[in-house]
Amino acid sequence: QVHLVESGGGSVQAGGSLRLSCSQSGSGITSRNCMAWFRQAPGKEREAVATITTDGMVRFVADSVKGRFTISQDSAKLTVYLQMNKLQPDDSAIYYCTRGSRLKCAGGRATDFTFWGQGTQVTVSS
Repeated sequence: QVHLVESGGGSVQAGGSLRLSCSQSGSGITSRNCMAWFRQAPGKEREAVATITTDGMVRFVADSVKGRFTISQDSAKLTVYLQMNKLQPDDSAIYYCTRGSRLKCAGGRATDFTFWGQGTQVTVSS
């Protein structure tokens, strides 16, 4: 069983920054995994924000966040981060951490990821 716990969400004004963290525990944590951040705004589909393999290769970054968001991981701490800078109101959503197969890491499809956290709310005001 895998447990993912997100933290770091909150409310911020446009132009501000937040850093999300996702800690994982459980079995099967290897370098063959892929970790990702997805987000879902009200009335919209869940979309991939960024993905990274558990040995540190960034495999996907959404066009809408390129140059503003950075995904990283600390394998020793079993933690994945999402540094979000220059936040905009359109970034407001629930952000989810998820884990899946390394083989599917570049695709950014929610159906390819098996384990999900509960999500953390990010609200950006103008």
